[in-house]
Order: sequence, then structure tokens, then C-alpha cells
Amino acid sequence: MLYQLLYSYADQISALNVFRYITTRTFISFFTAFLLCWFWAPFFIRRLVSKQMGQSIRDDGPQSHKKKAGTPTMGGGLILLSTLLPCLLWVDMTNHLVWAALTVTWGFGAIGYFDDWLKVTKKNSKGLSGRIRLASEFIISAGVVFALVHWFGFSTQLNVPFFKNIHLDLGYFYIVFASLVMVGTANAVNLTDGLDGLAIVPVMISATTLGLFAYVTGHFAIAQYLQIPHVSGAGELAPVAATIVAAGMGFLWYNTYPAQVFMGDVGSLSLGGFLGAMAVLTHNEILLLLLGGVFVIEALSVITQVISFKLTGKRVFKMAPIHHHFELKGMTETKIIVRFWIISILLALVSLSTLKLR
Repeated sequence: MLYQLLYSYADQISALNVFRYITTRTFISFFTAFLLCWFWAPFFIRRLVSKQMGQSIRDDGPQSHKKKAGTPTMGGGLILLSTLLPCLLWVDMTNHLVWAALTVTWGFGAIGYFDDWLKVTKKNSKGLSGRIRLASEFIISAGVVFALVHWFGFSTQLNVPFFKNIHLDLGYFYIVFASLVMVGTANAVNLTDGLDGLAIVPVMISATTLGLFAYVTGHFAIAQYLQIPHVSGAGELAPVAATIVAAGMGFLWYNTYPAQVFMGDVGSLSLGGFLGAMAVLTHNEILLLLLGGVFVIEALSVITQVISFKLTGKRVFKMAPIHHHFELKGMTETKIIVRFWIISILLALVSLSTLKLR
């Protein structure tokens, strides 16, 4: 934790006082993560190519995607590695909320890595068994939330956006609920990751918004003024969120259409898990439904398609997730991607409005 070492000399060099501020460390964390990801990416991509870590394409997917077969995958590992050093340098690693967020992020990333590895080595798109993957995600999520509630006195109250006086205490059932939020978000992001740059930008937008929520939630005076729940220590999650946004931006440089690398499950599951963890740690679990509306729509399209086909034998969409439906209707890939980005920005702005509309 370099910032603590620098701050210890603040009595001799007054300029070093800036490291006590979360805002300063958030900006430094951002640029550190971006530069690391941006500079490491070419080497990382070449390494994936040399190891033949190419993407397997679904046989039943859009025919236009066949040309993407063999594009290096598992690029989410680059994002995770690019966040590690900035966190160690500029984030207070004694903060239990930071450890909670990173445990979920890296735990889900490990599951995604194993899933990707199976897909690459077996040369198919199935990977890890769905039951094993979900069970592993629930074990990690429930373990983290149980530790927070049992040993750190984390609140089990559920807050409702737009209503300042509605607080539902779920007790130990909150562990189940919070786990569902994290696992659901991770898999929703995973379903969204089907077009070049489609998932990473909404992730960045959501992470930025949740980082802002973390800062105001962790600041007692601001939280009291905005009449939102105060979570002691939550402000330290802001620089963590900044590393995710910055590394995502560095990754997008190479993931934008036509993509030179895909994030793979190691990226989508870890980033989705991070968003779910941030929503839980800042008590914005319900708000995440609005903020992550793109992910919600993608997941609901798959659920609707499966239920409809099993009950009636008919499909609601030409193909699920819904971005494939638009592709098969003739919309270009870039148009779908950019429109989903626009929707994500609008949802983020509406979500931020809840800070005052209470």
C-alpha cells in the first residue's frame, strides 16, 4: 500500500497529504489501471494466440459470427491483472468491504477461467457444467455475505429506491438474497457478452455509477444530507471501482469492433460478480435492476425464450439473448452495440437521480 507509505511523510512534505483523500487515490488508481491494461494488452493477446486460446462459436448462433472463430478469448484475465497492482498500491487493503468485493470478483473470475479453459481445450462452447458453476458462485457469494453479517455487523436491511423510509430487515435471509443478486448479475453480464464491446461498456458505466454511490454512502455527512444509508468504509470501494472502469477502458481499446480479443467467462463472470458485490455492499441491490437494465433485459430474453419453447414449442425471439434477435432482424452489429451503450447511460442517469428523489 504505497499511498500509506507516502502519507506517512506528510509531516515533512505537506503535498503528500493528498493521499489521505479517497478522491485523489481514485483518480490515481484509474490512470494506473488504464495504462497497465493498455500497455500489457498487445503482449497478452500475442500470448493467447501462441497458446491457441481461440474462441469457439456456437453452431446455432448467427452465421455472421463464424468469422470470429479463433479470436483470442480469456481477455478478462487482462482486466483482472490490471486491477491488482493499483489496488495494492492505492487502496486500503485492511478494509473488509474491499476484501469482500475482491473475493467475489476474483472468485467468480477463477470459475470463469476454468470454464474458458475447458472450452478452449475441448474445442466446444459448453465448458463447465451449469450446475457446478452456479453452485460454486453461490458458495463464494454466501460465504462472503455471511462473513460480513456475522463478523462485521453488516446491515441486513433492504432499501427501496425513491422511498427513504422503507427499510426491510431480512435477517439472515439477506445472505440468500444478496447471493442471488451477485450470481444473477454475473450470469446476466455473461449472457450480454455476445458482441464486440457490448458488455464491457455497460459494465464500465454501472461500475462508475456504483463507485459514486460507494463514495457518498461511505461519507457520513453526504449520506446524511442525501438521506441514504451510511455504510462505514464504503468509500474505499470507489478507487476499486475506478480500477475496474479504467482496465475495462484499456480492454475496450482492443475489444471494440472488430474485436482483437474477447473477455471470455473469466471476464464476464468476474465483472458481473463485482457489480453485484458493489450493489450489495452499498445497499443498492434493488437499484441494480434499473442501473443494469441492459443485463436484466438480456437475461429475461433468455428466460422468456426457454419458458415459451418448453410450454408452447414456440420461440418469442428469433434467437436469444435479445442482441442476436436484432442481428437476425437485419440490424448491424455496431448499431446494436452503440444503442445498448446509450440505453446504459440513460439508465445510469436515472439511477443517480434516486440520490435526491426520495
